[in-house]
Amino acid sequence: MNQPQLKYFETEDVLHLTISSETECGSVEISPNITAELNEKNELIGIEIIGASVFLRDTILESVQAKLSQFPQRAA
Repeated sequence: MNQPQLKYFETEDVLHLTISSETECGSVEISPNITAELNEKNELIGIEIIGASVFLRDTILESVQAKLSQFPQRAA
């Protein structure tokens, strides 16, 4: 097993995380535009996110907004 590797393909807006250099034998769509890549034992070896910039922006923004909502609002 190799070191995890993260690659971003800007033109296609695809983020690919490789966890293992094993051969991909299957995949499972986790949600629209997110695919888990599996080896022959159905173990996770990679993740692909299509439309990565929008997905990450929205996910991070949602997390930040949730965290901020836990704090009392300051008077302006």
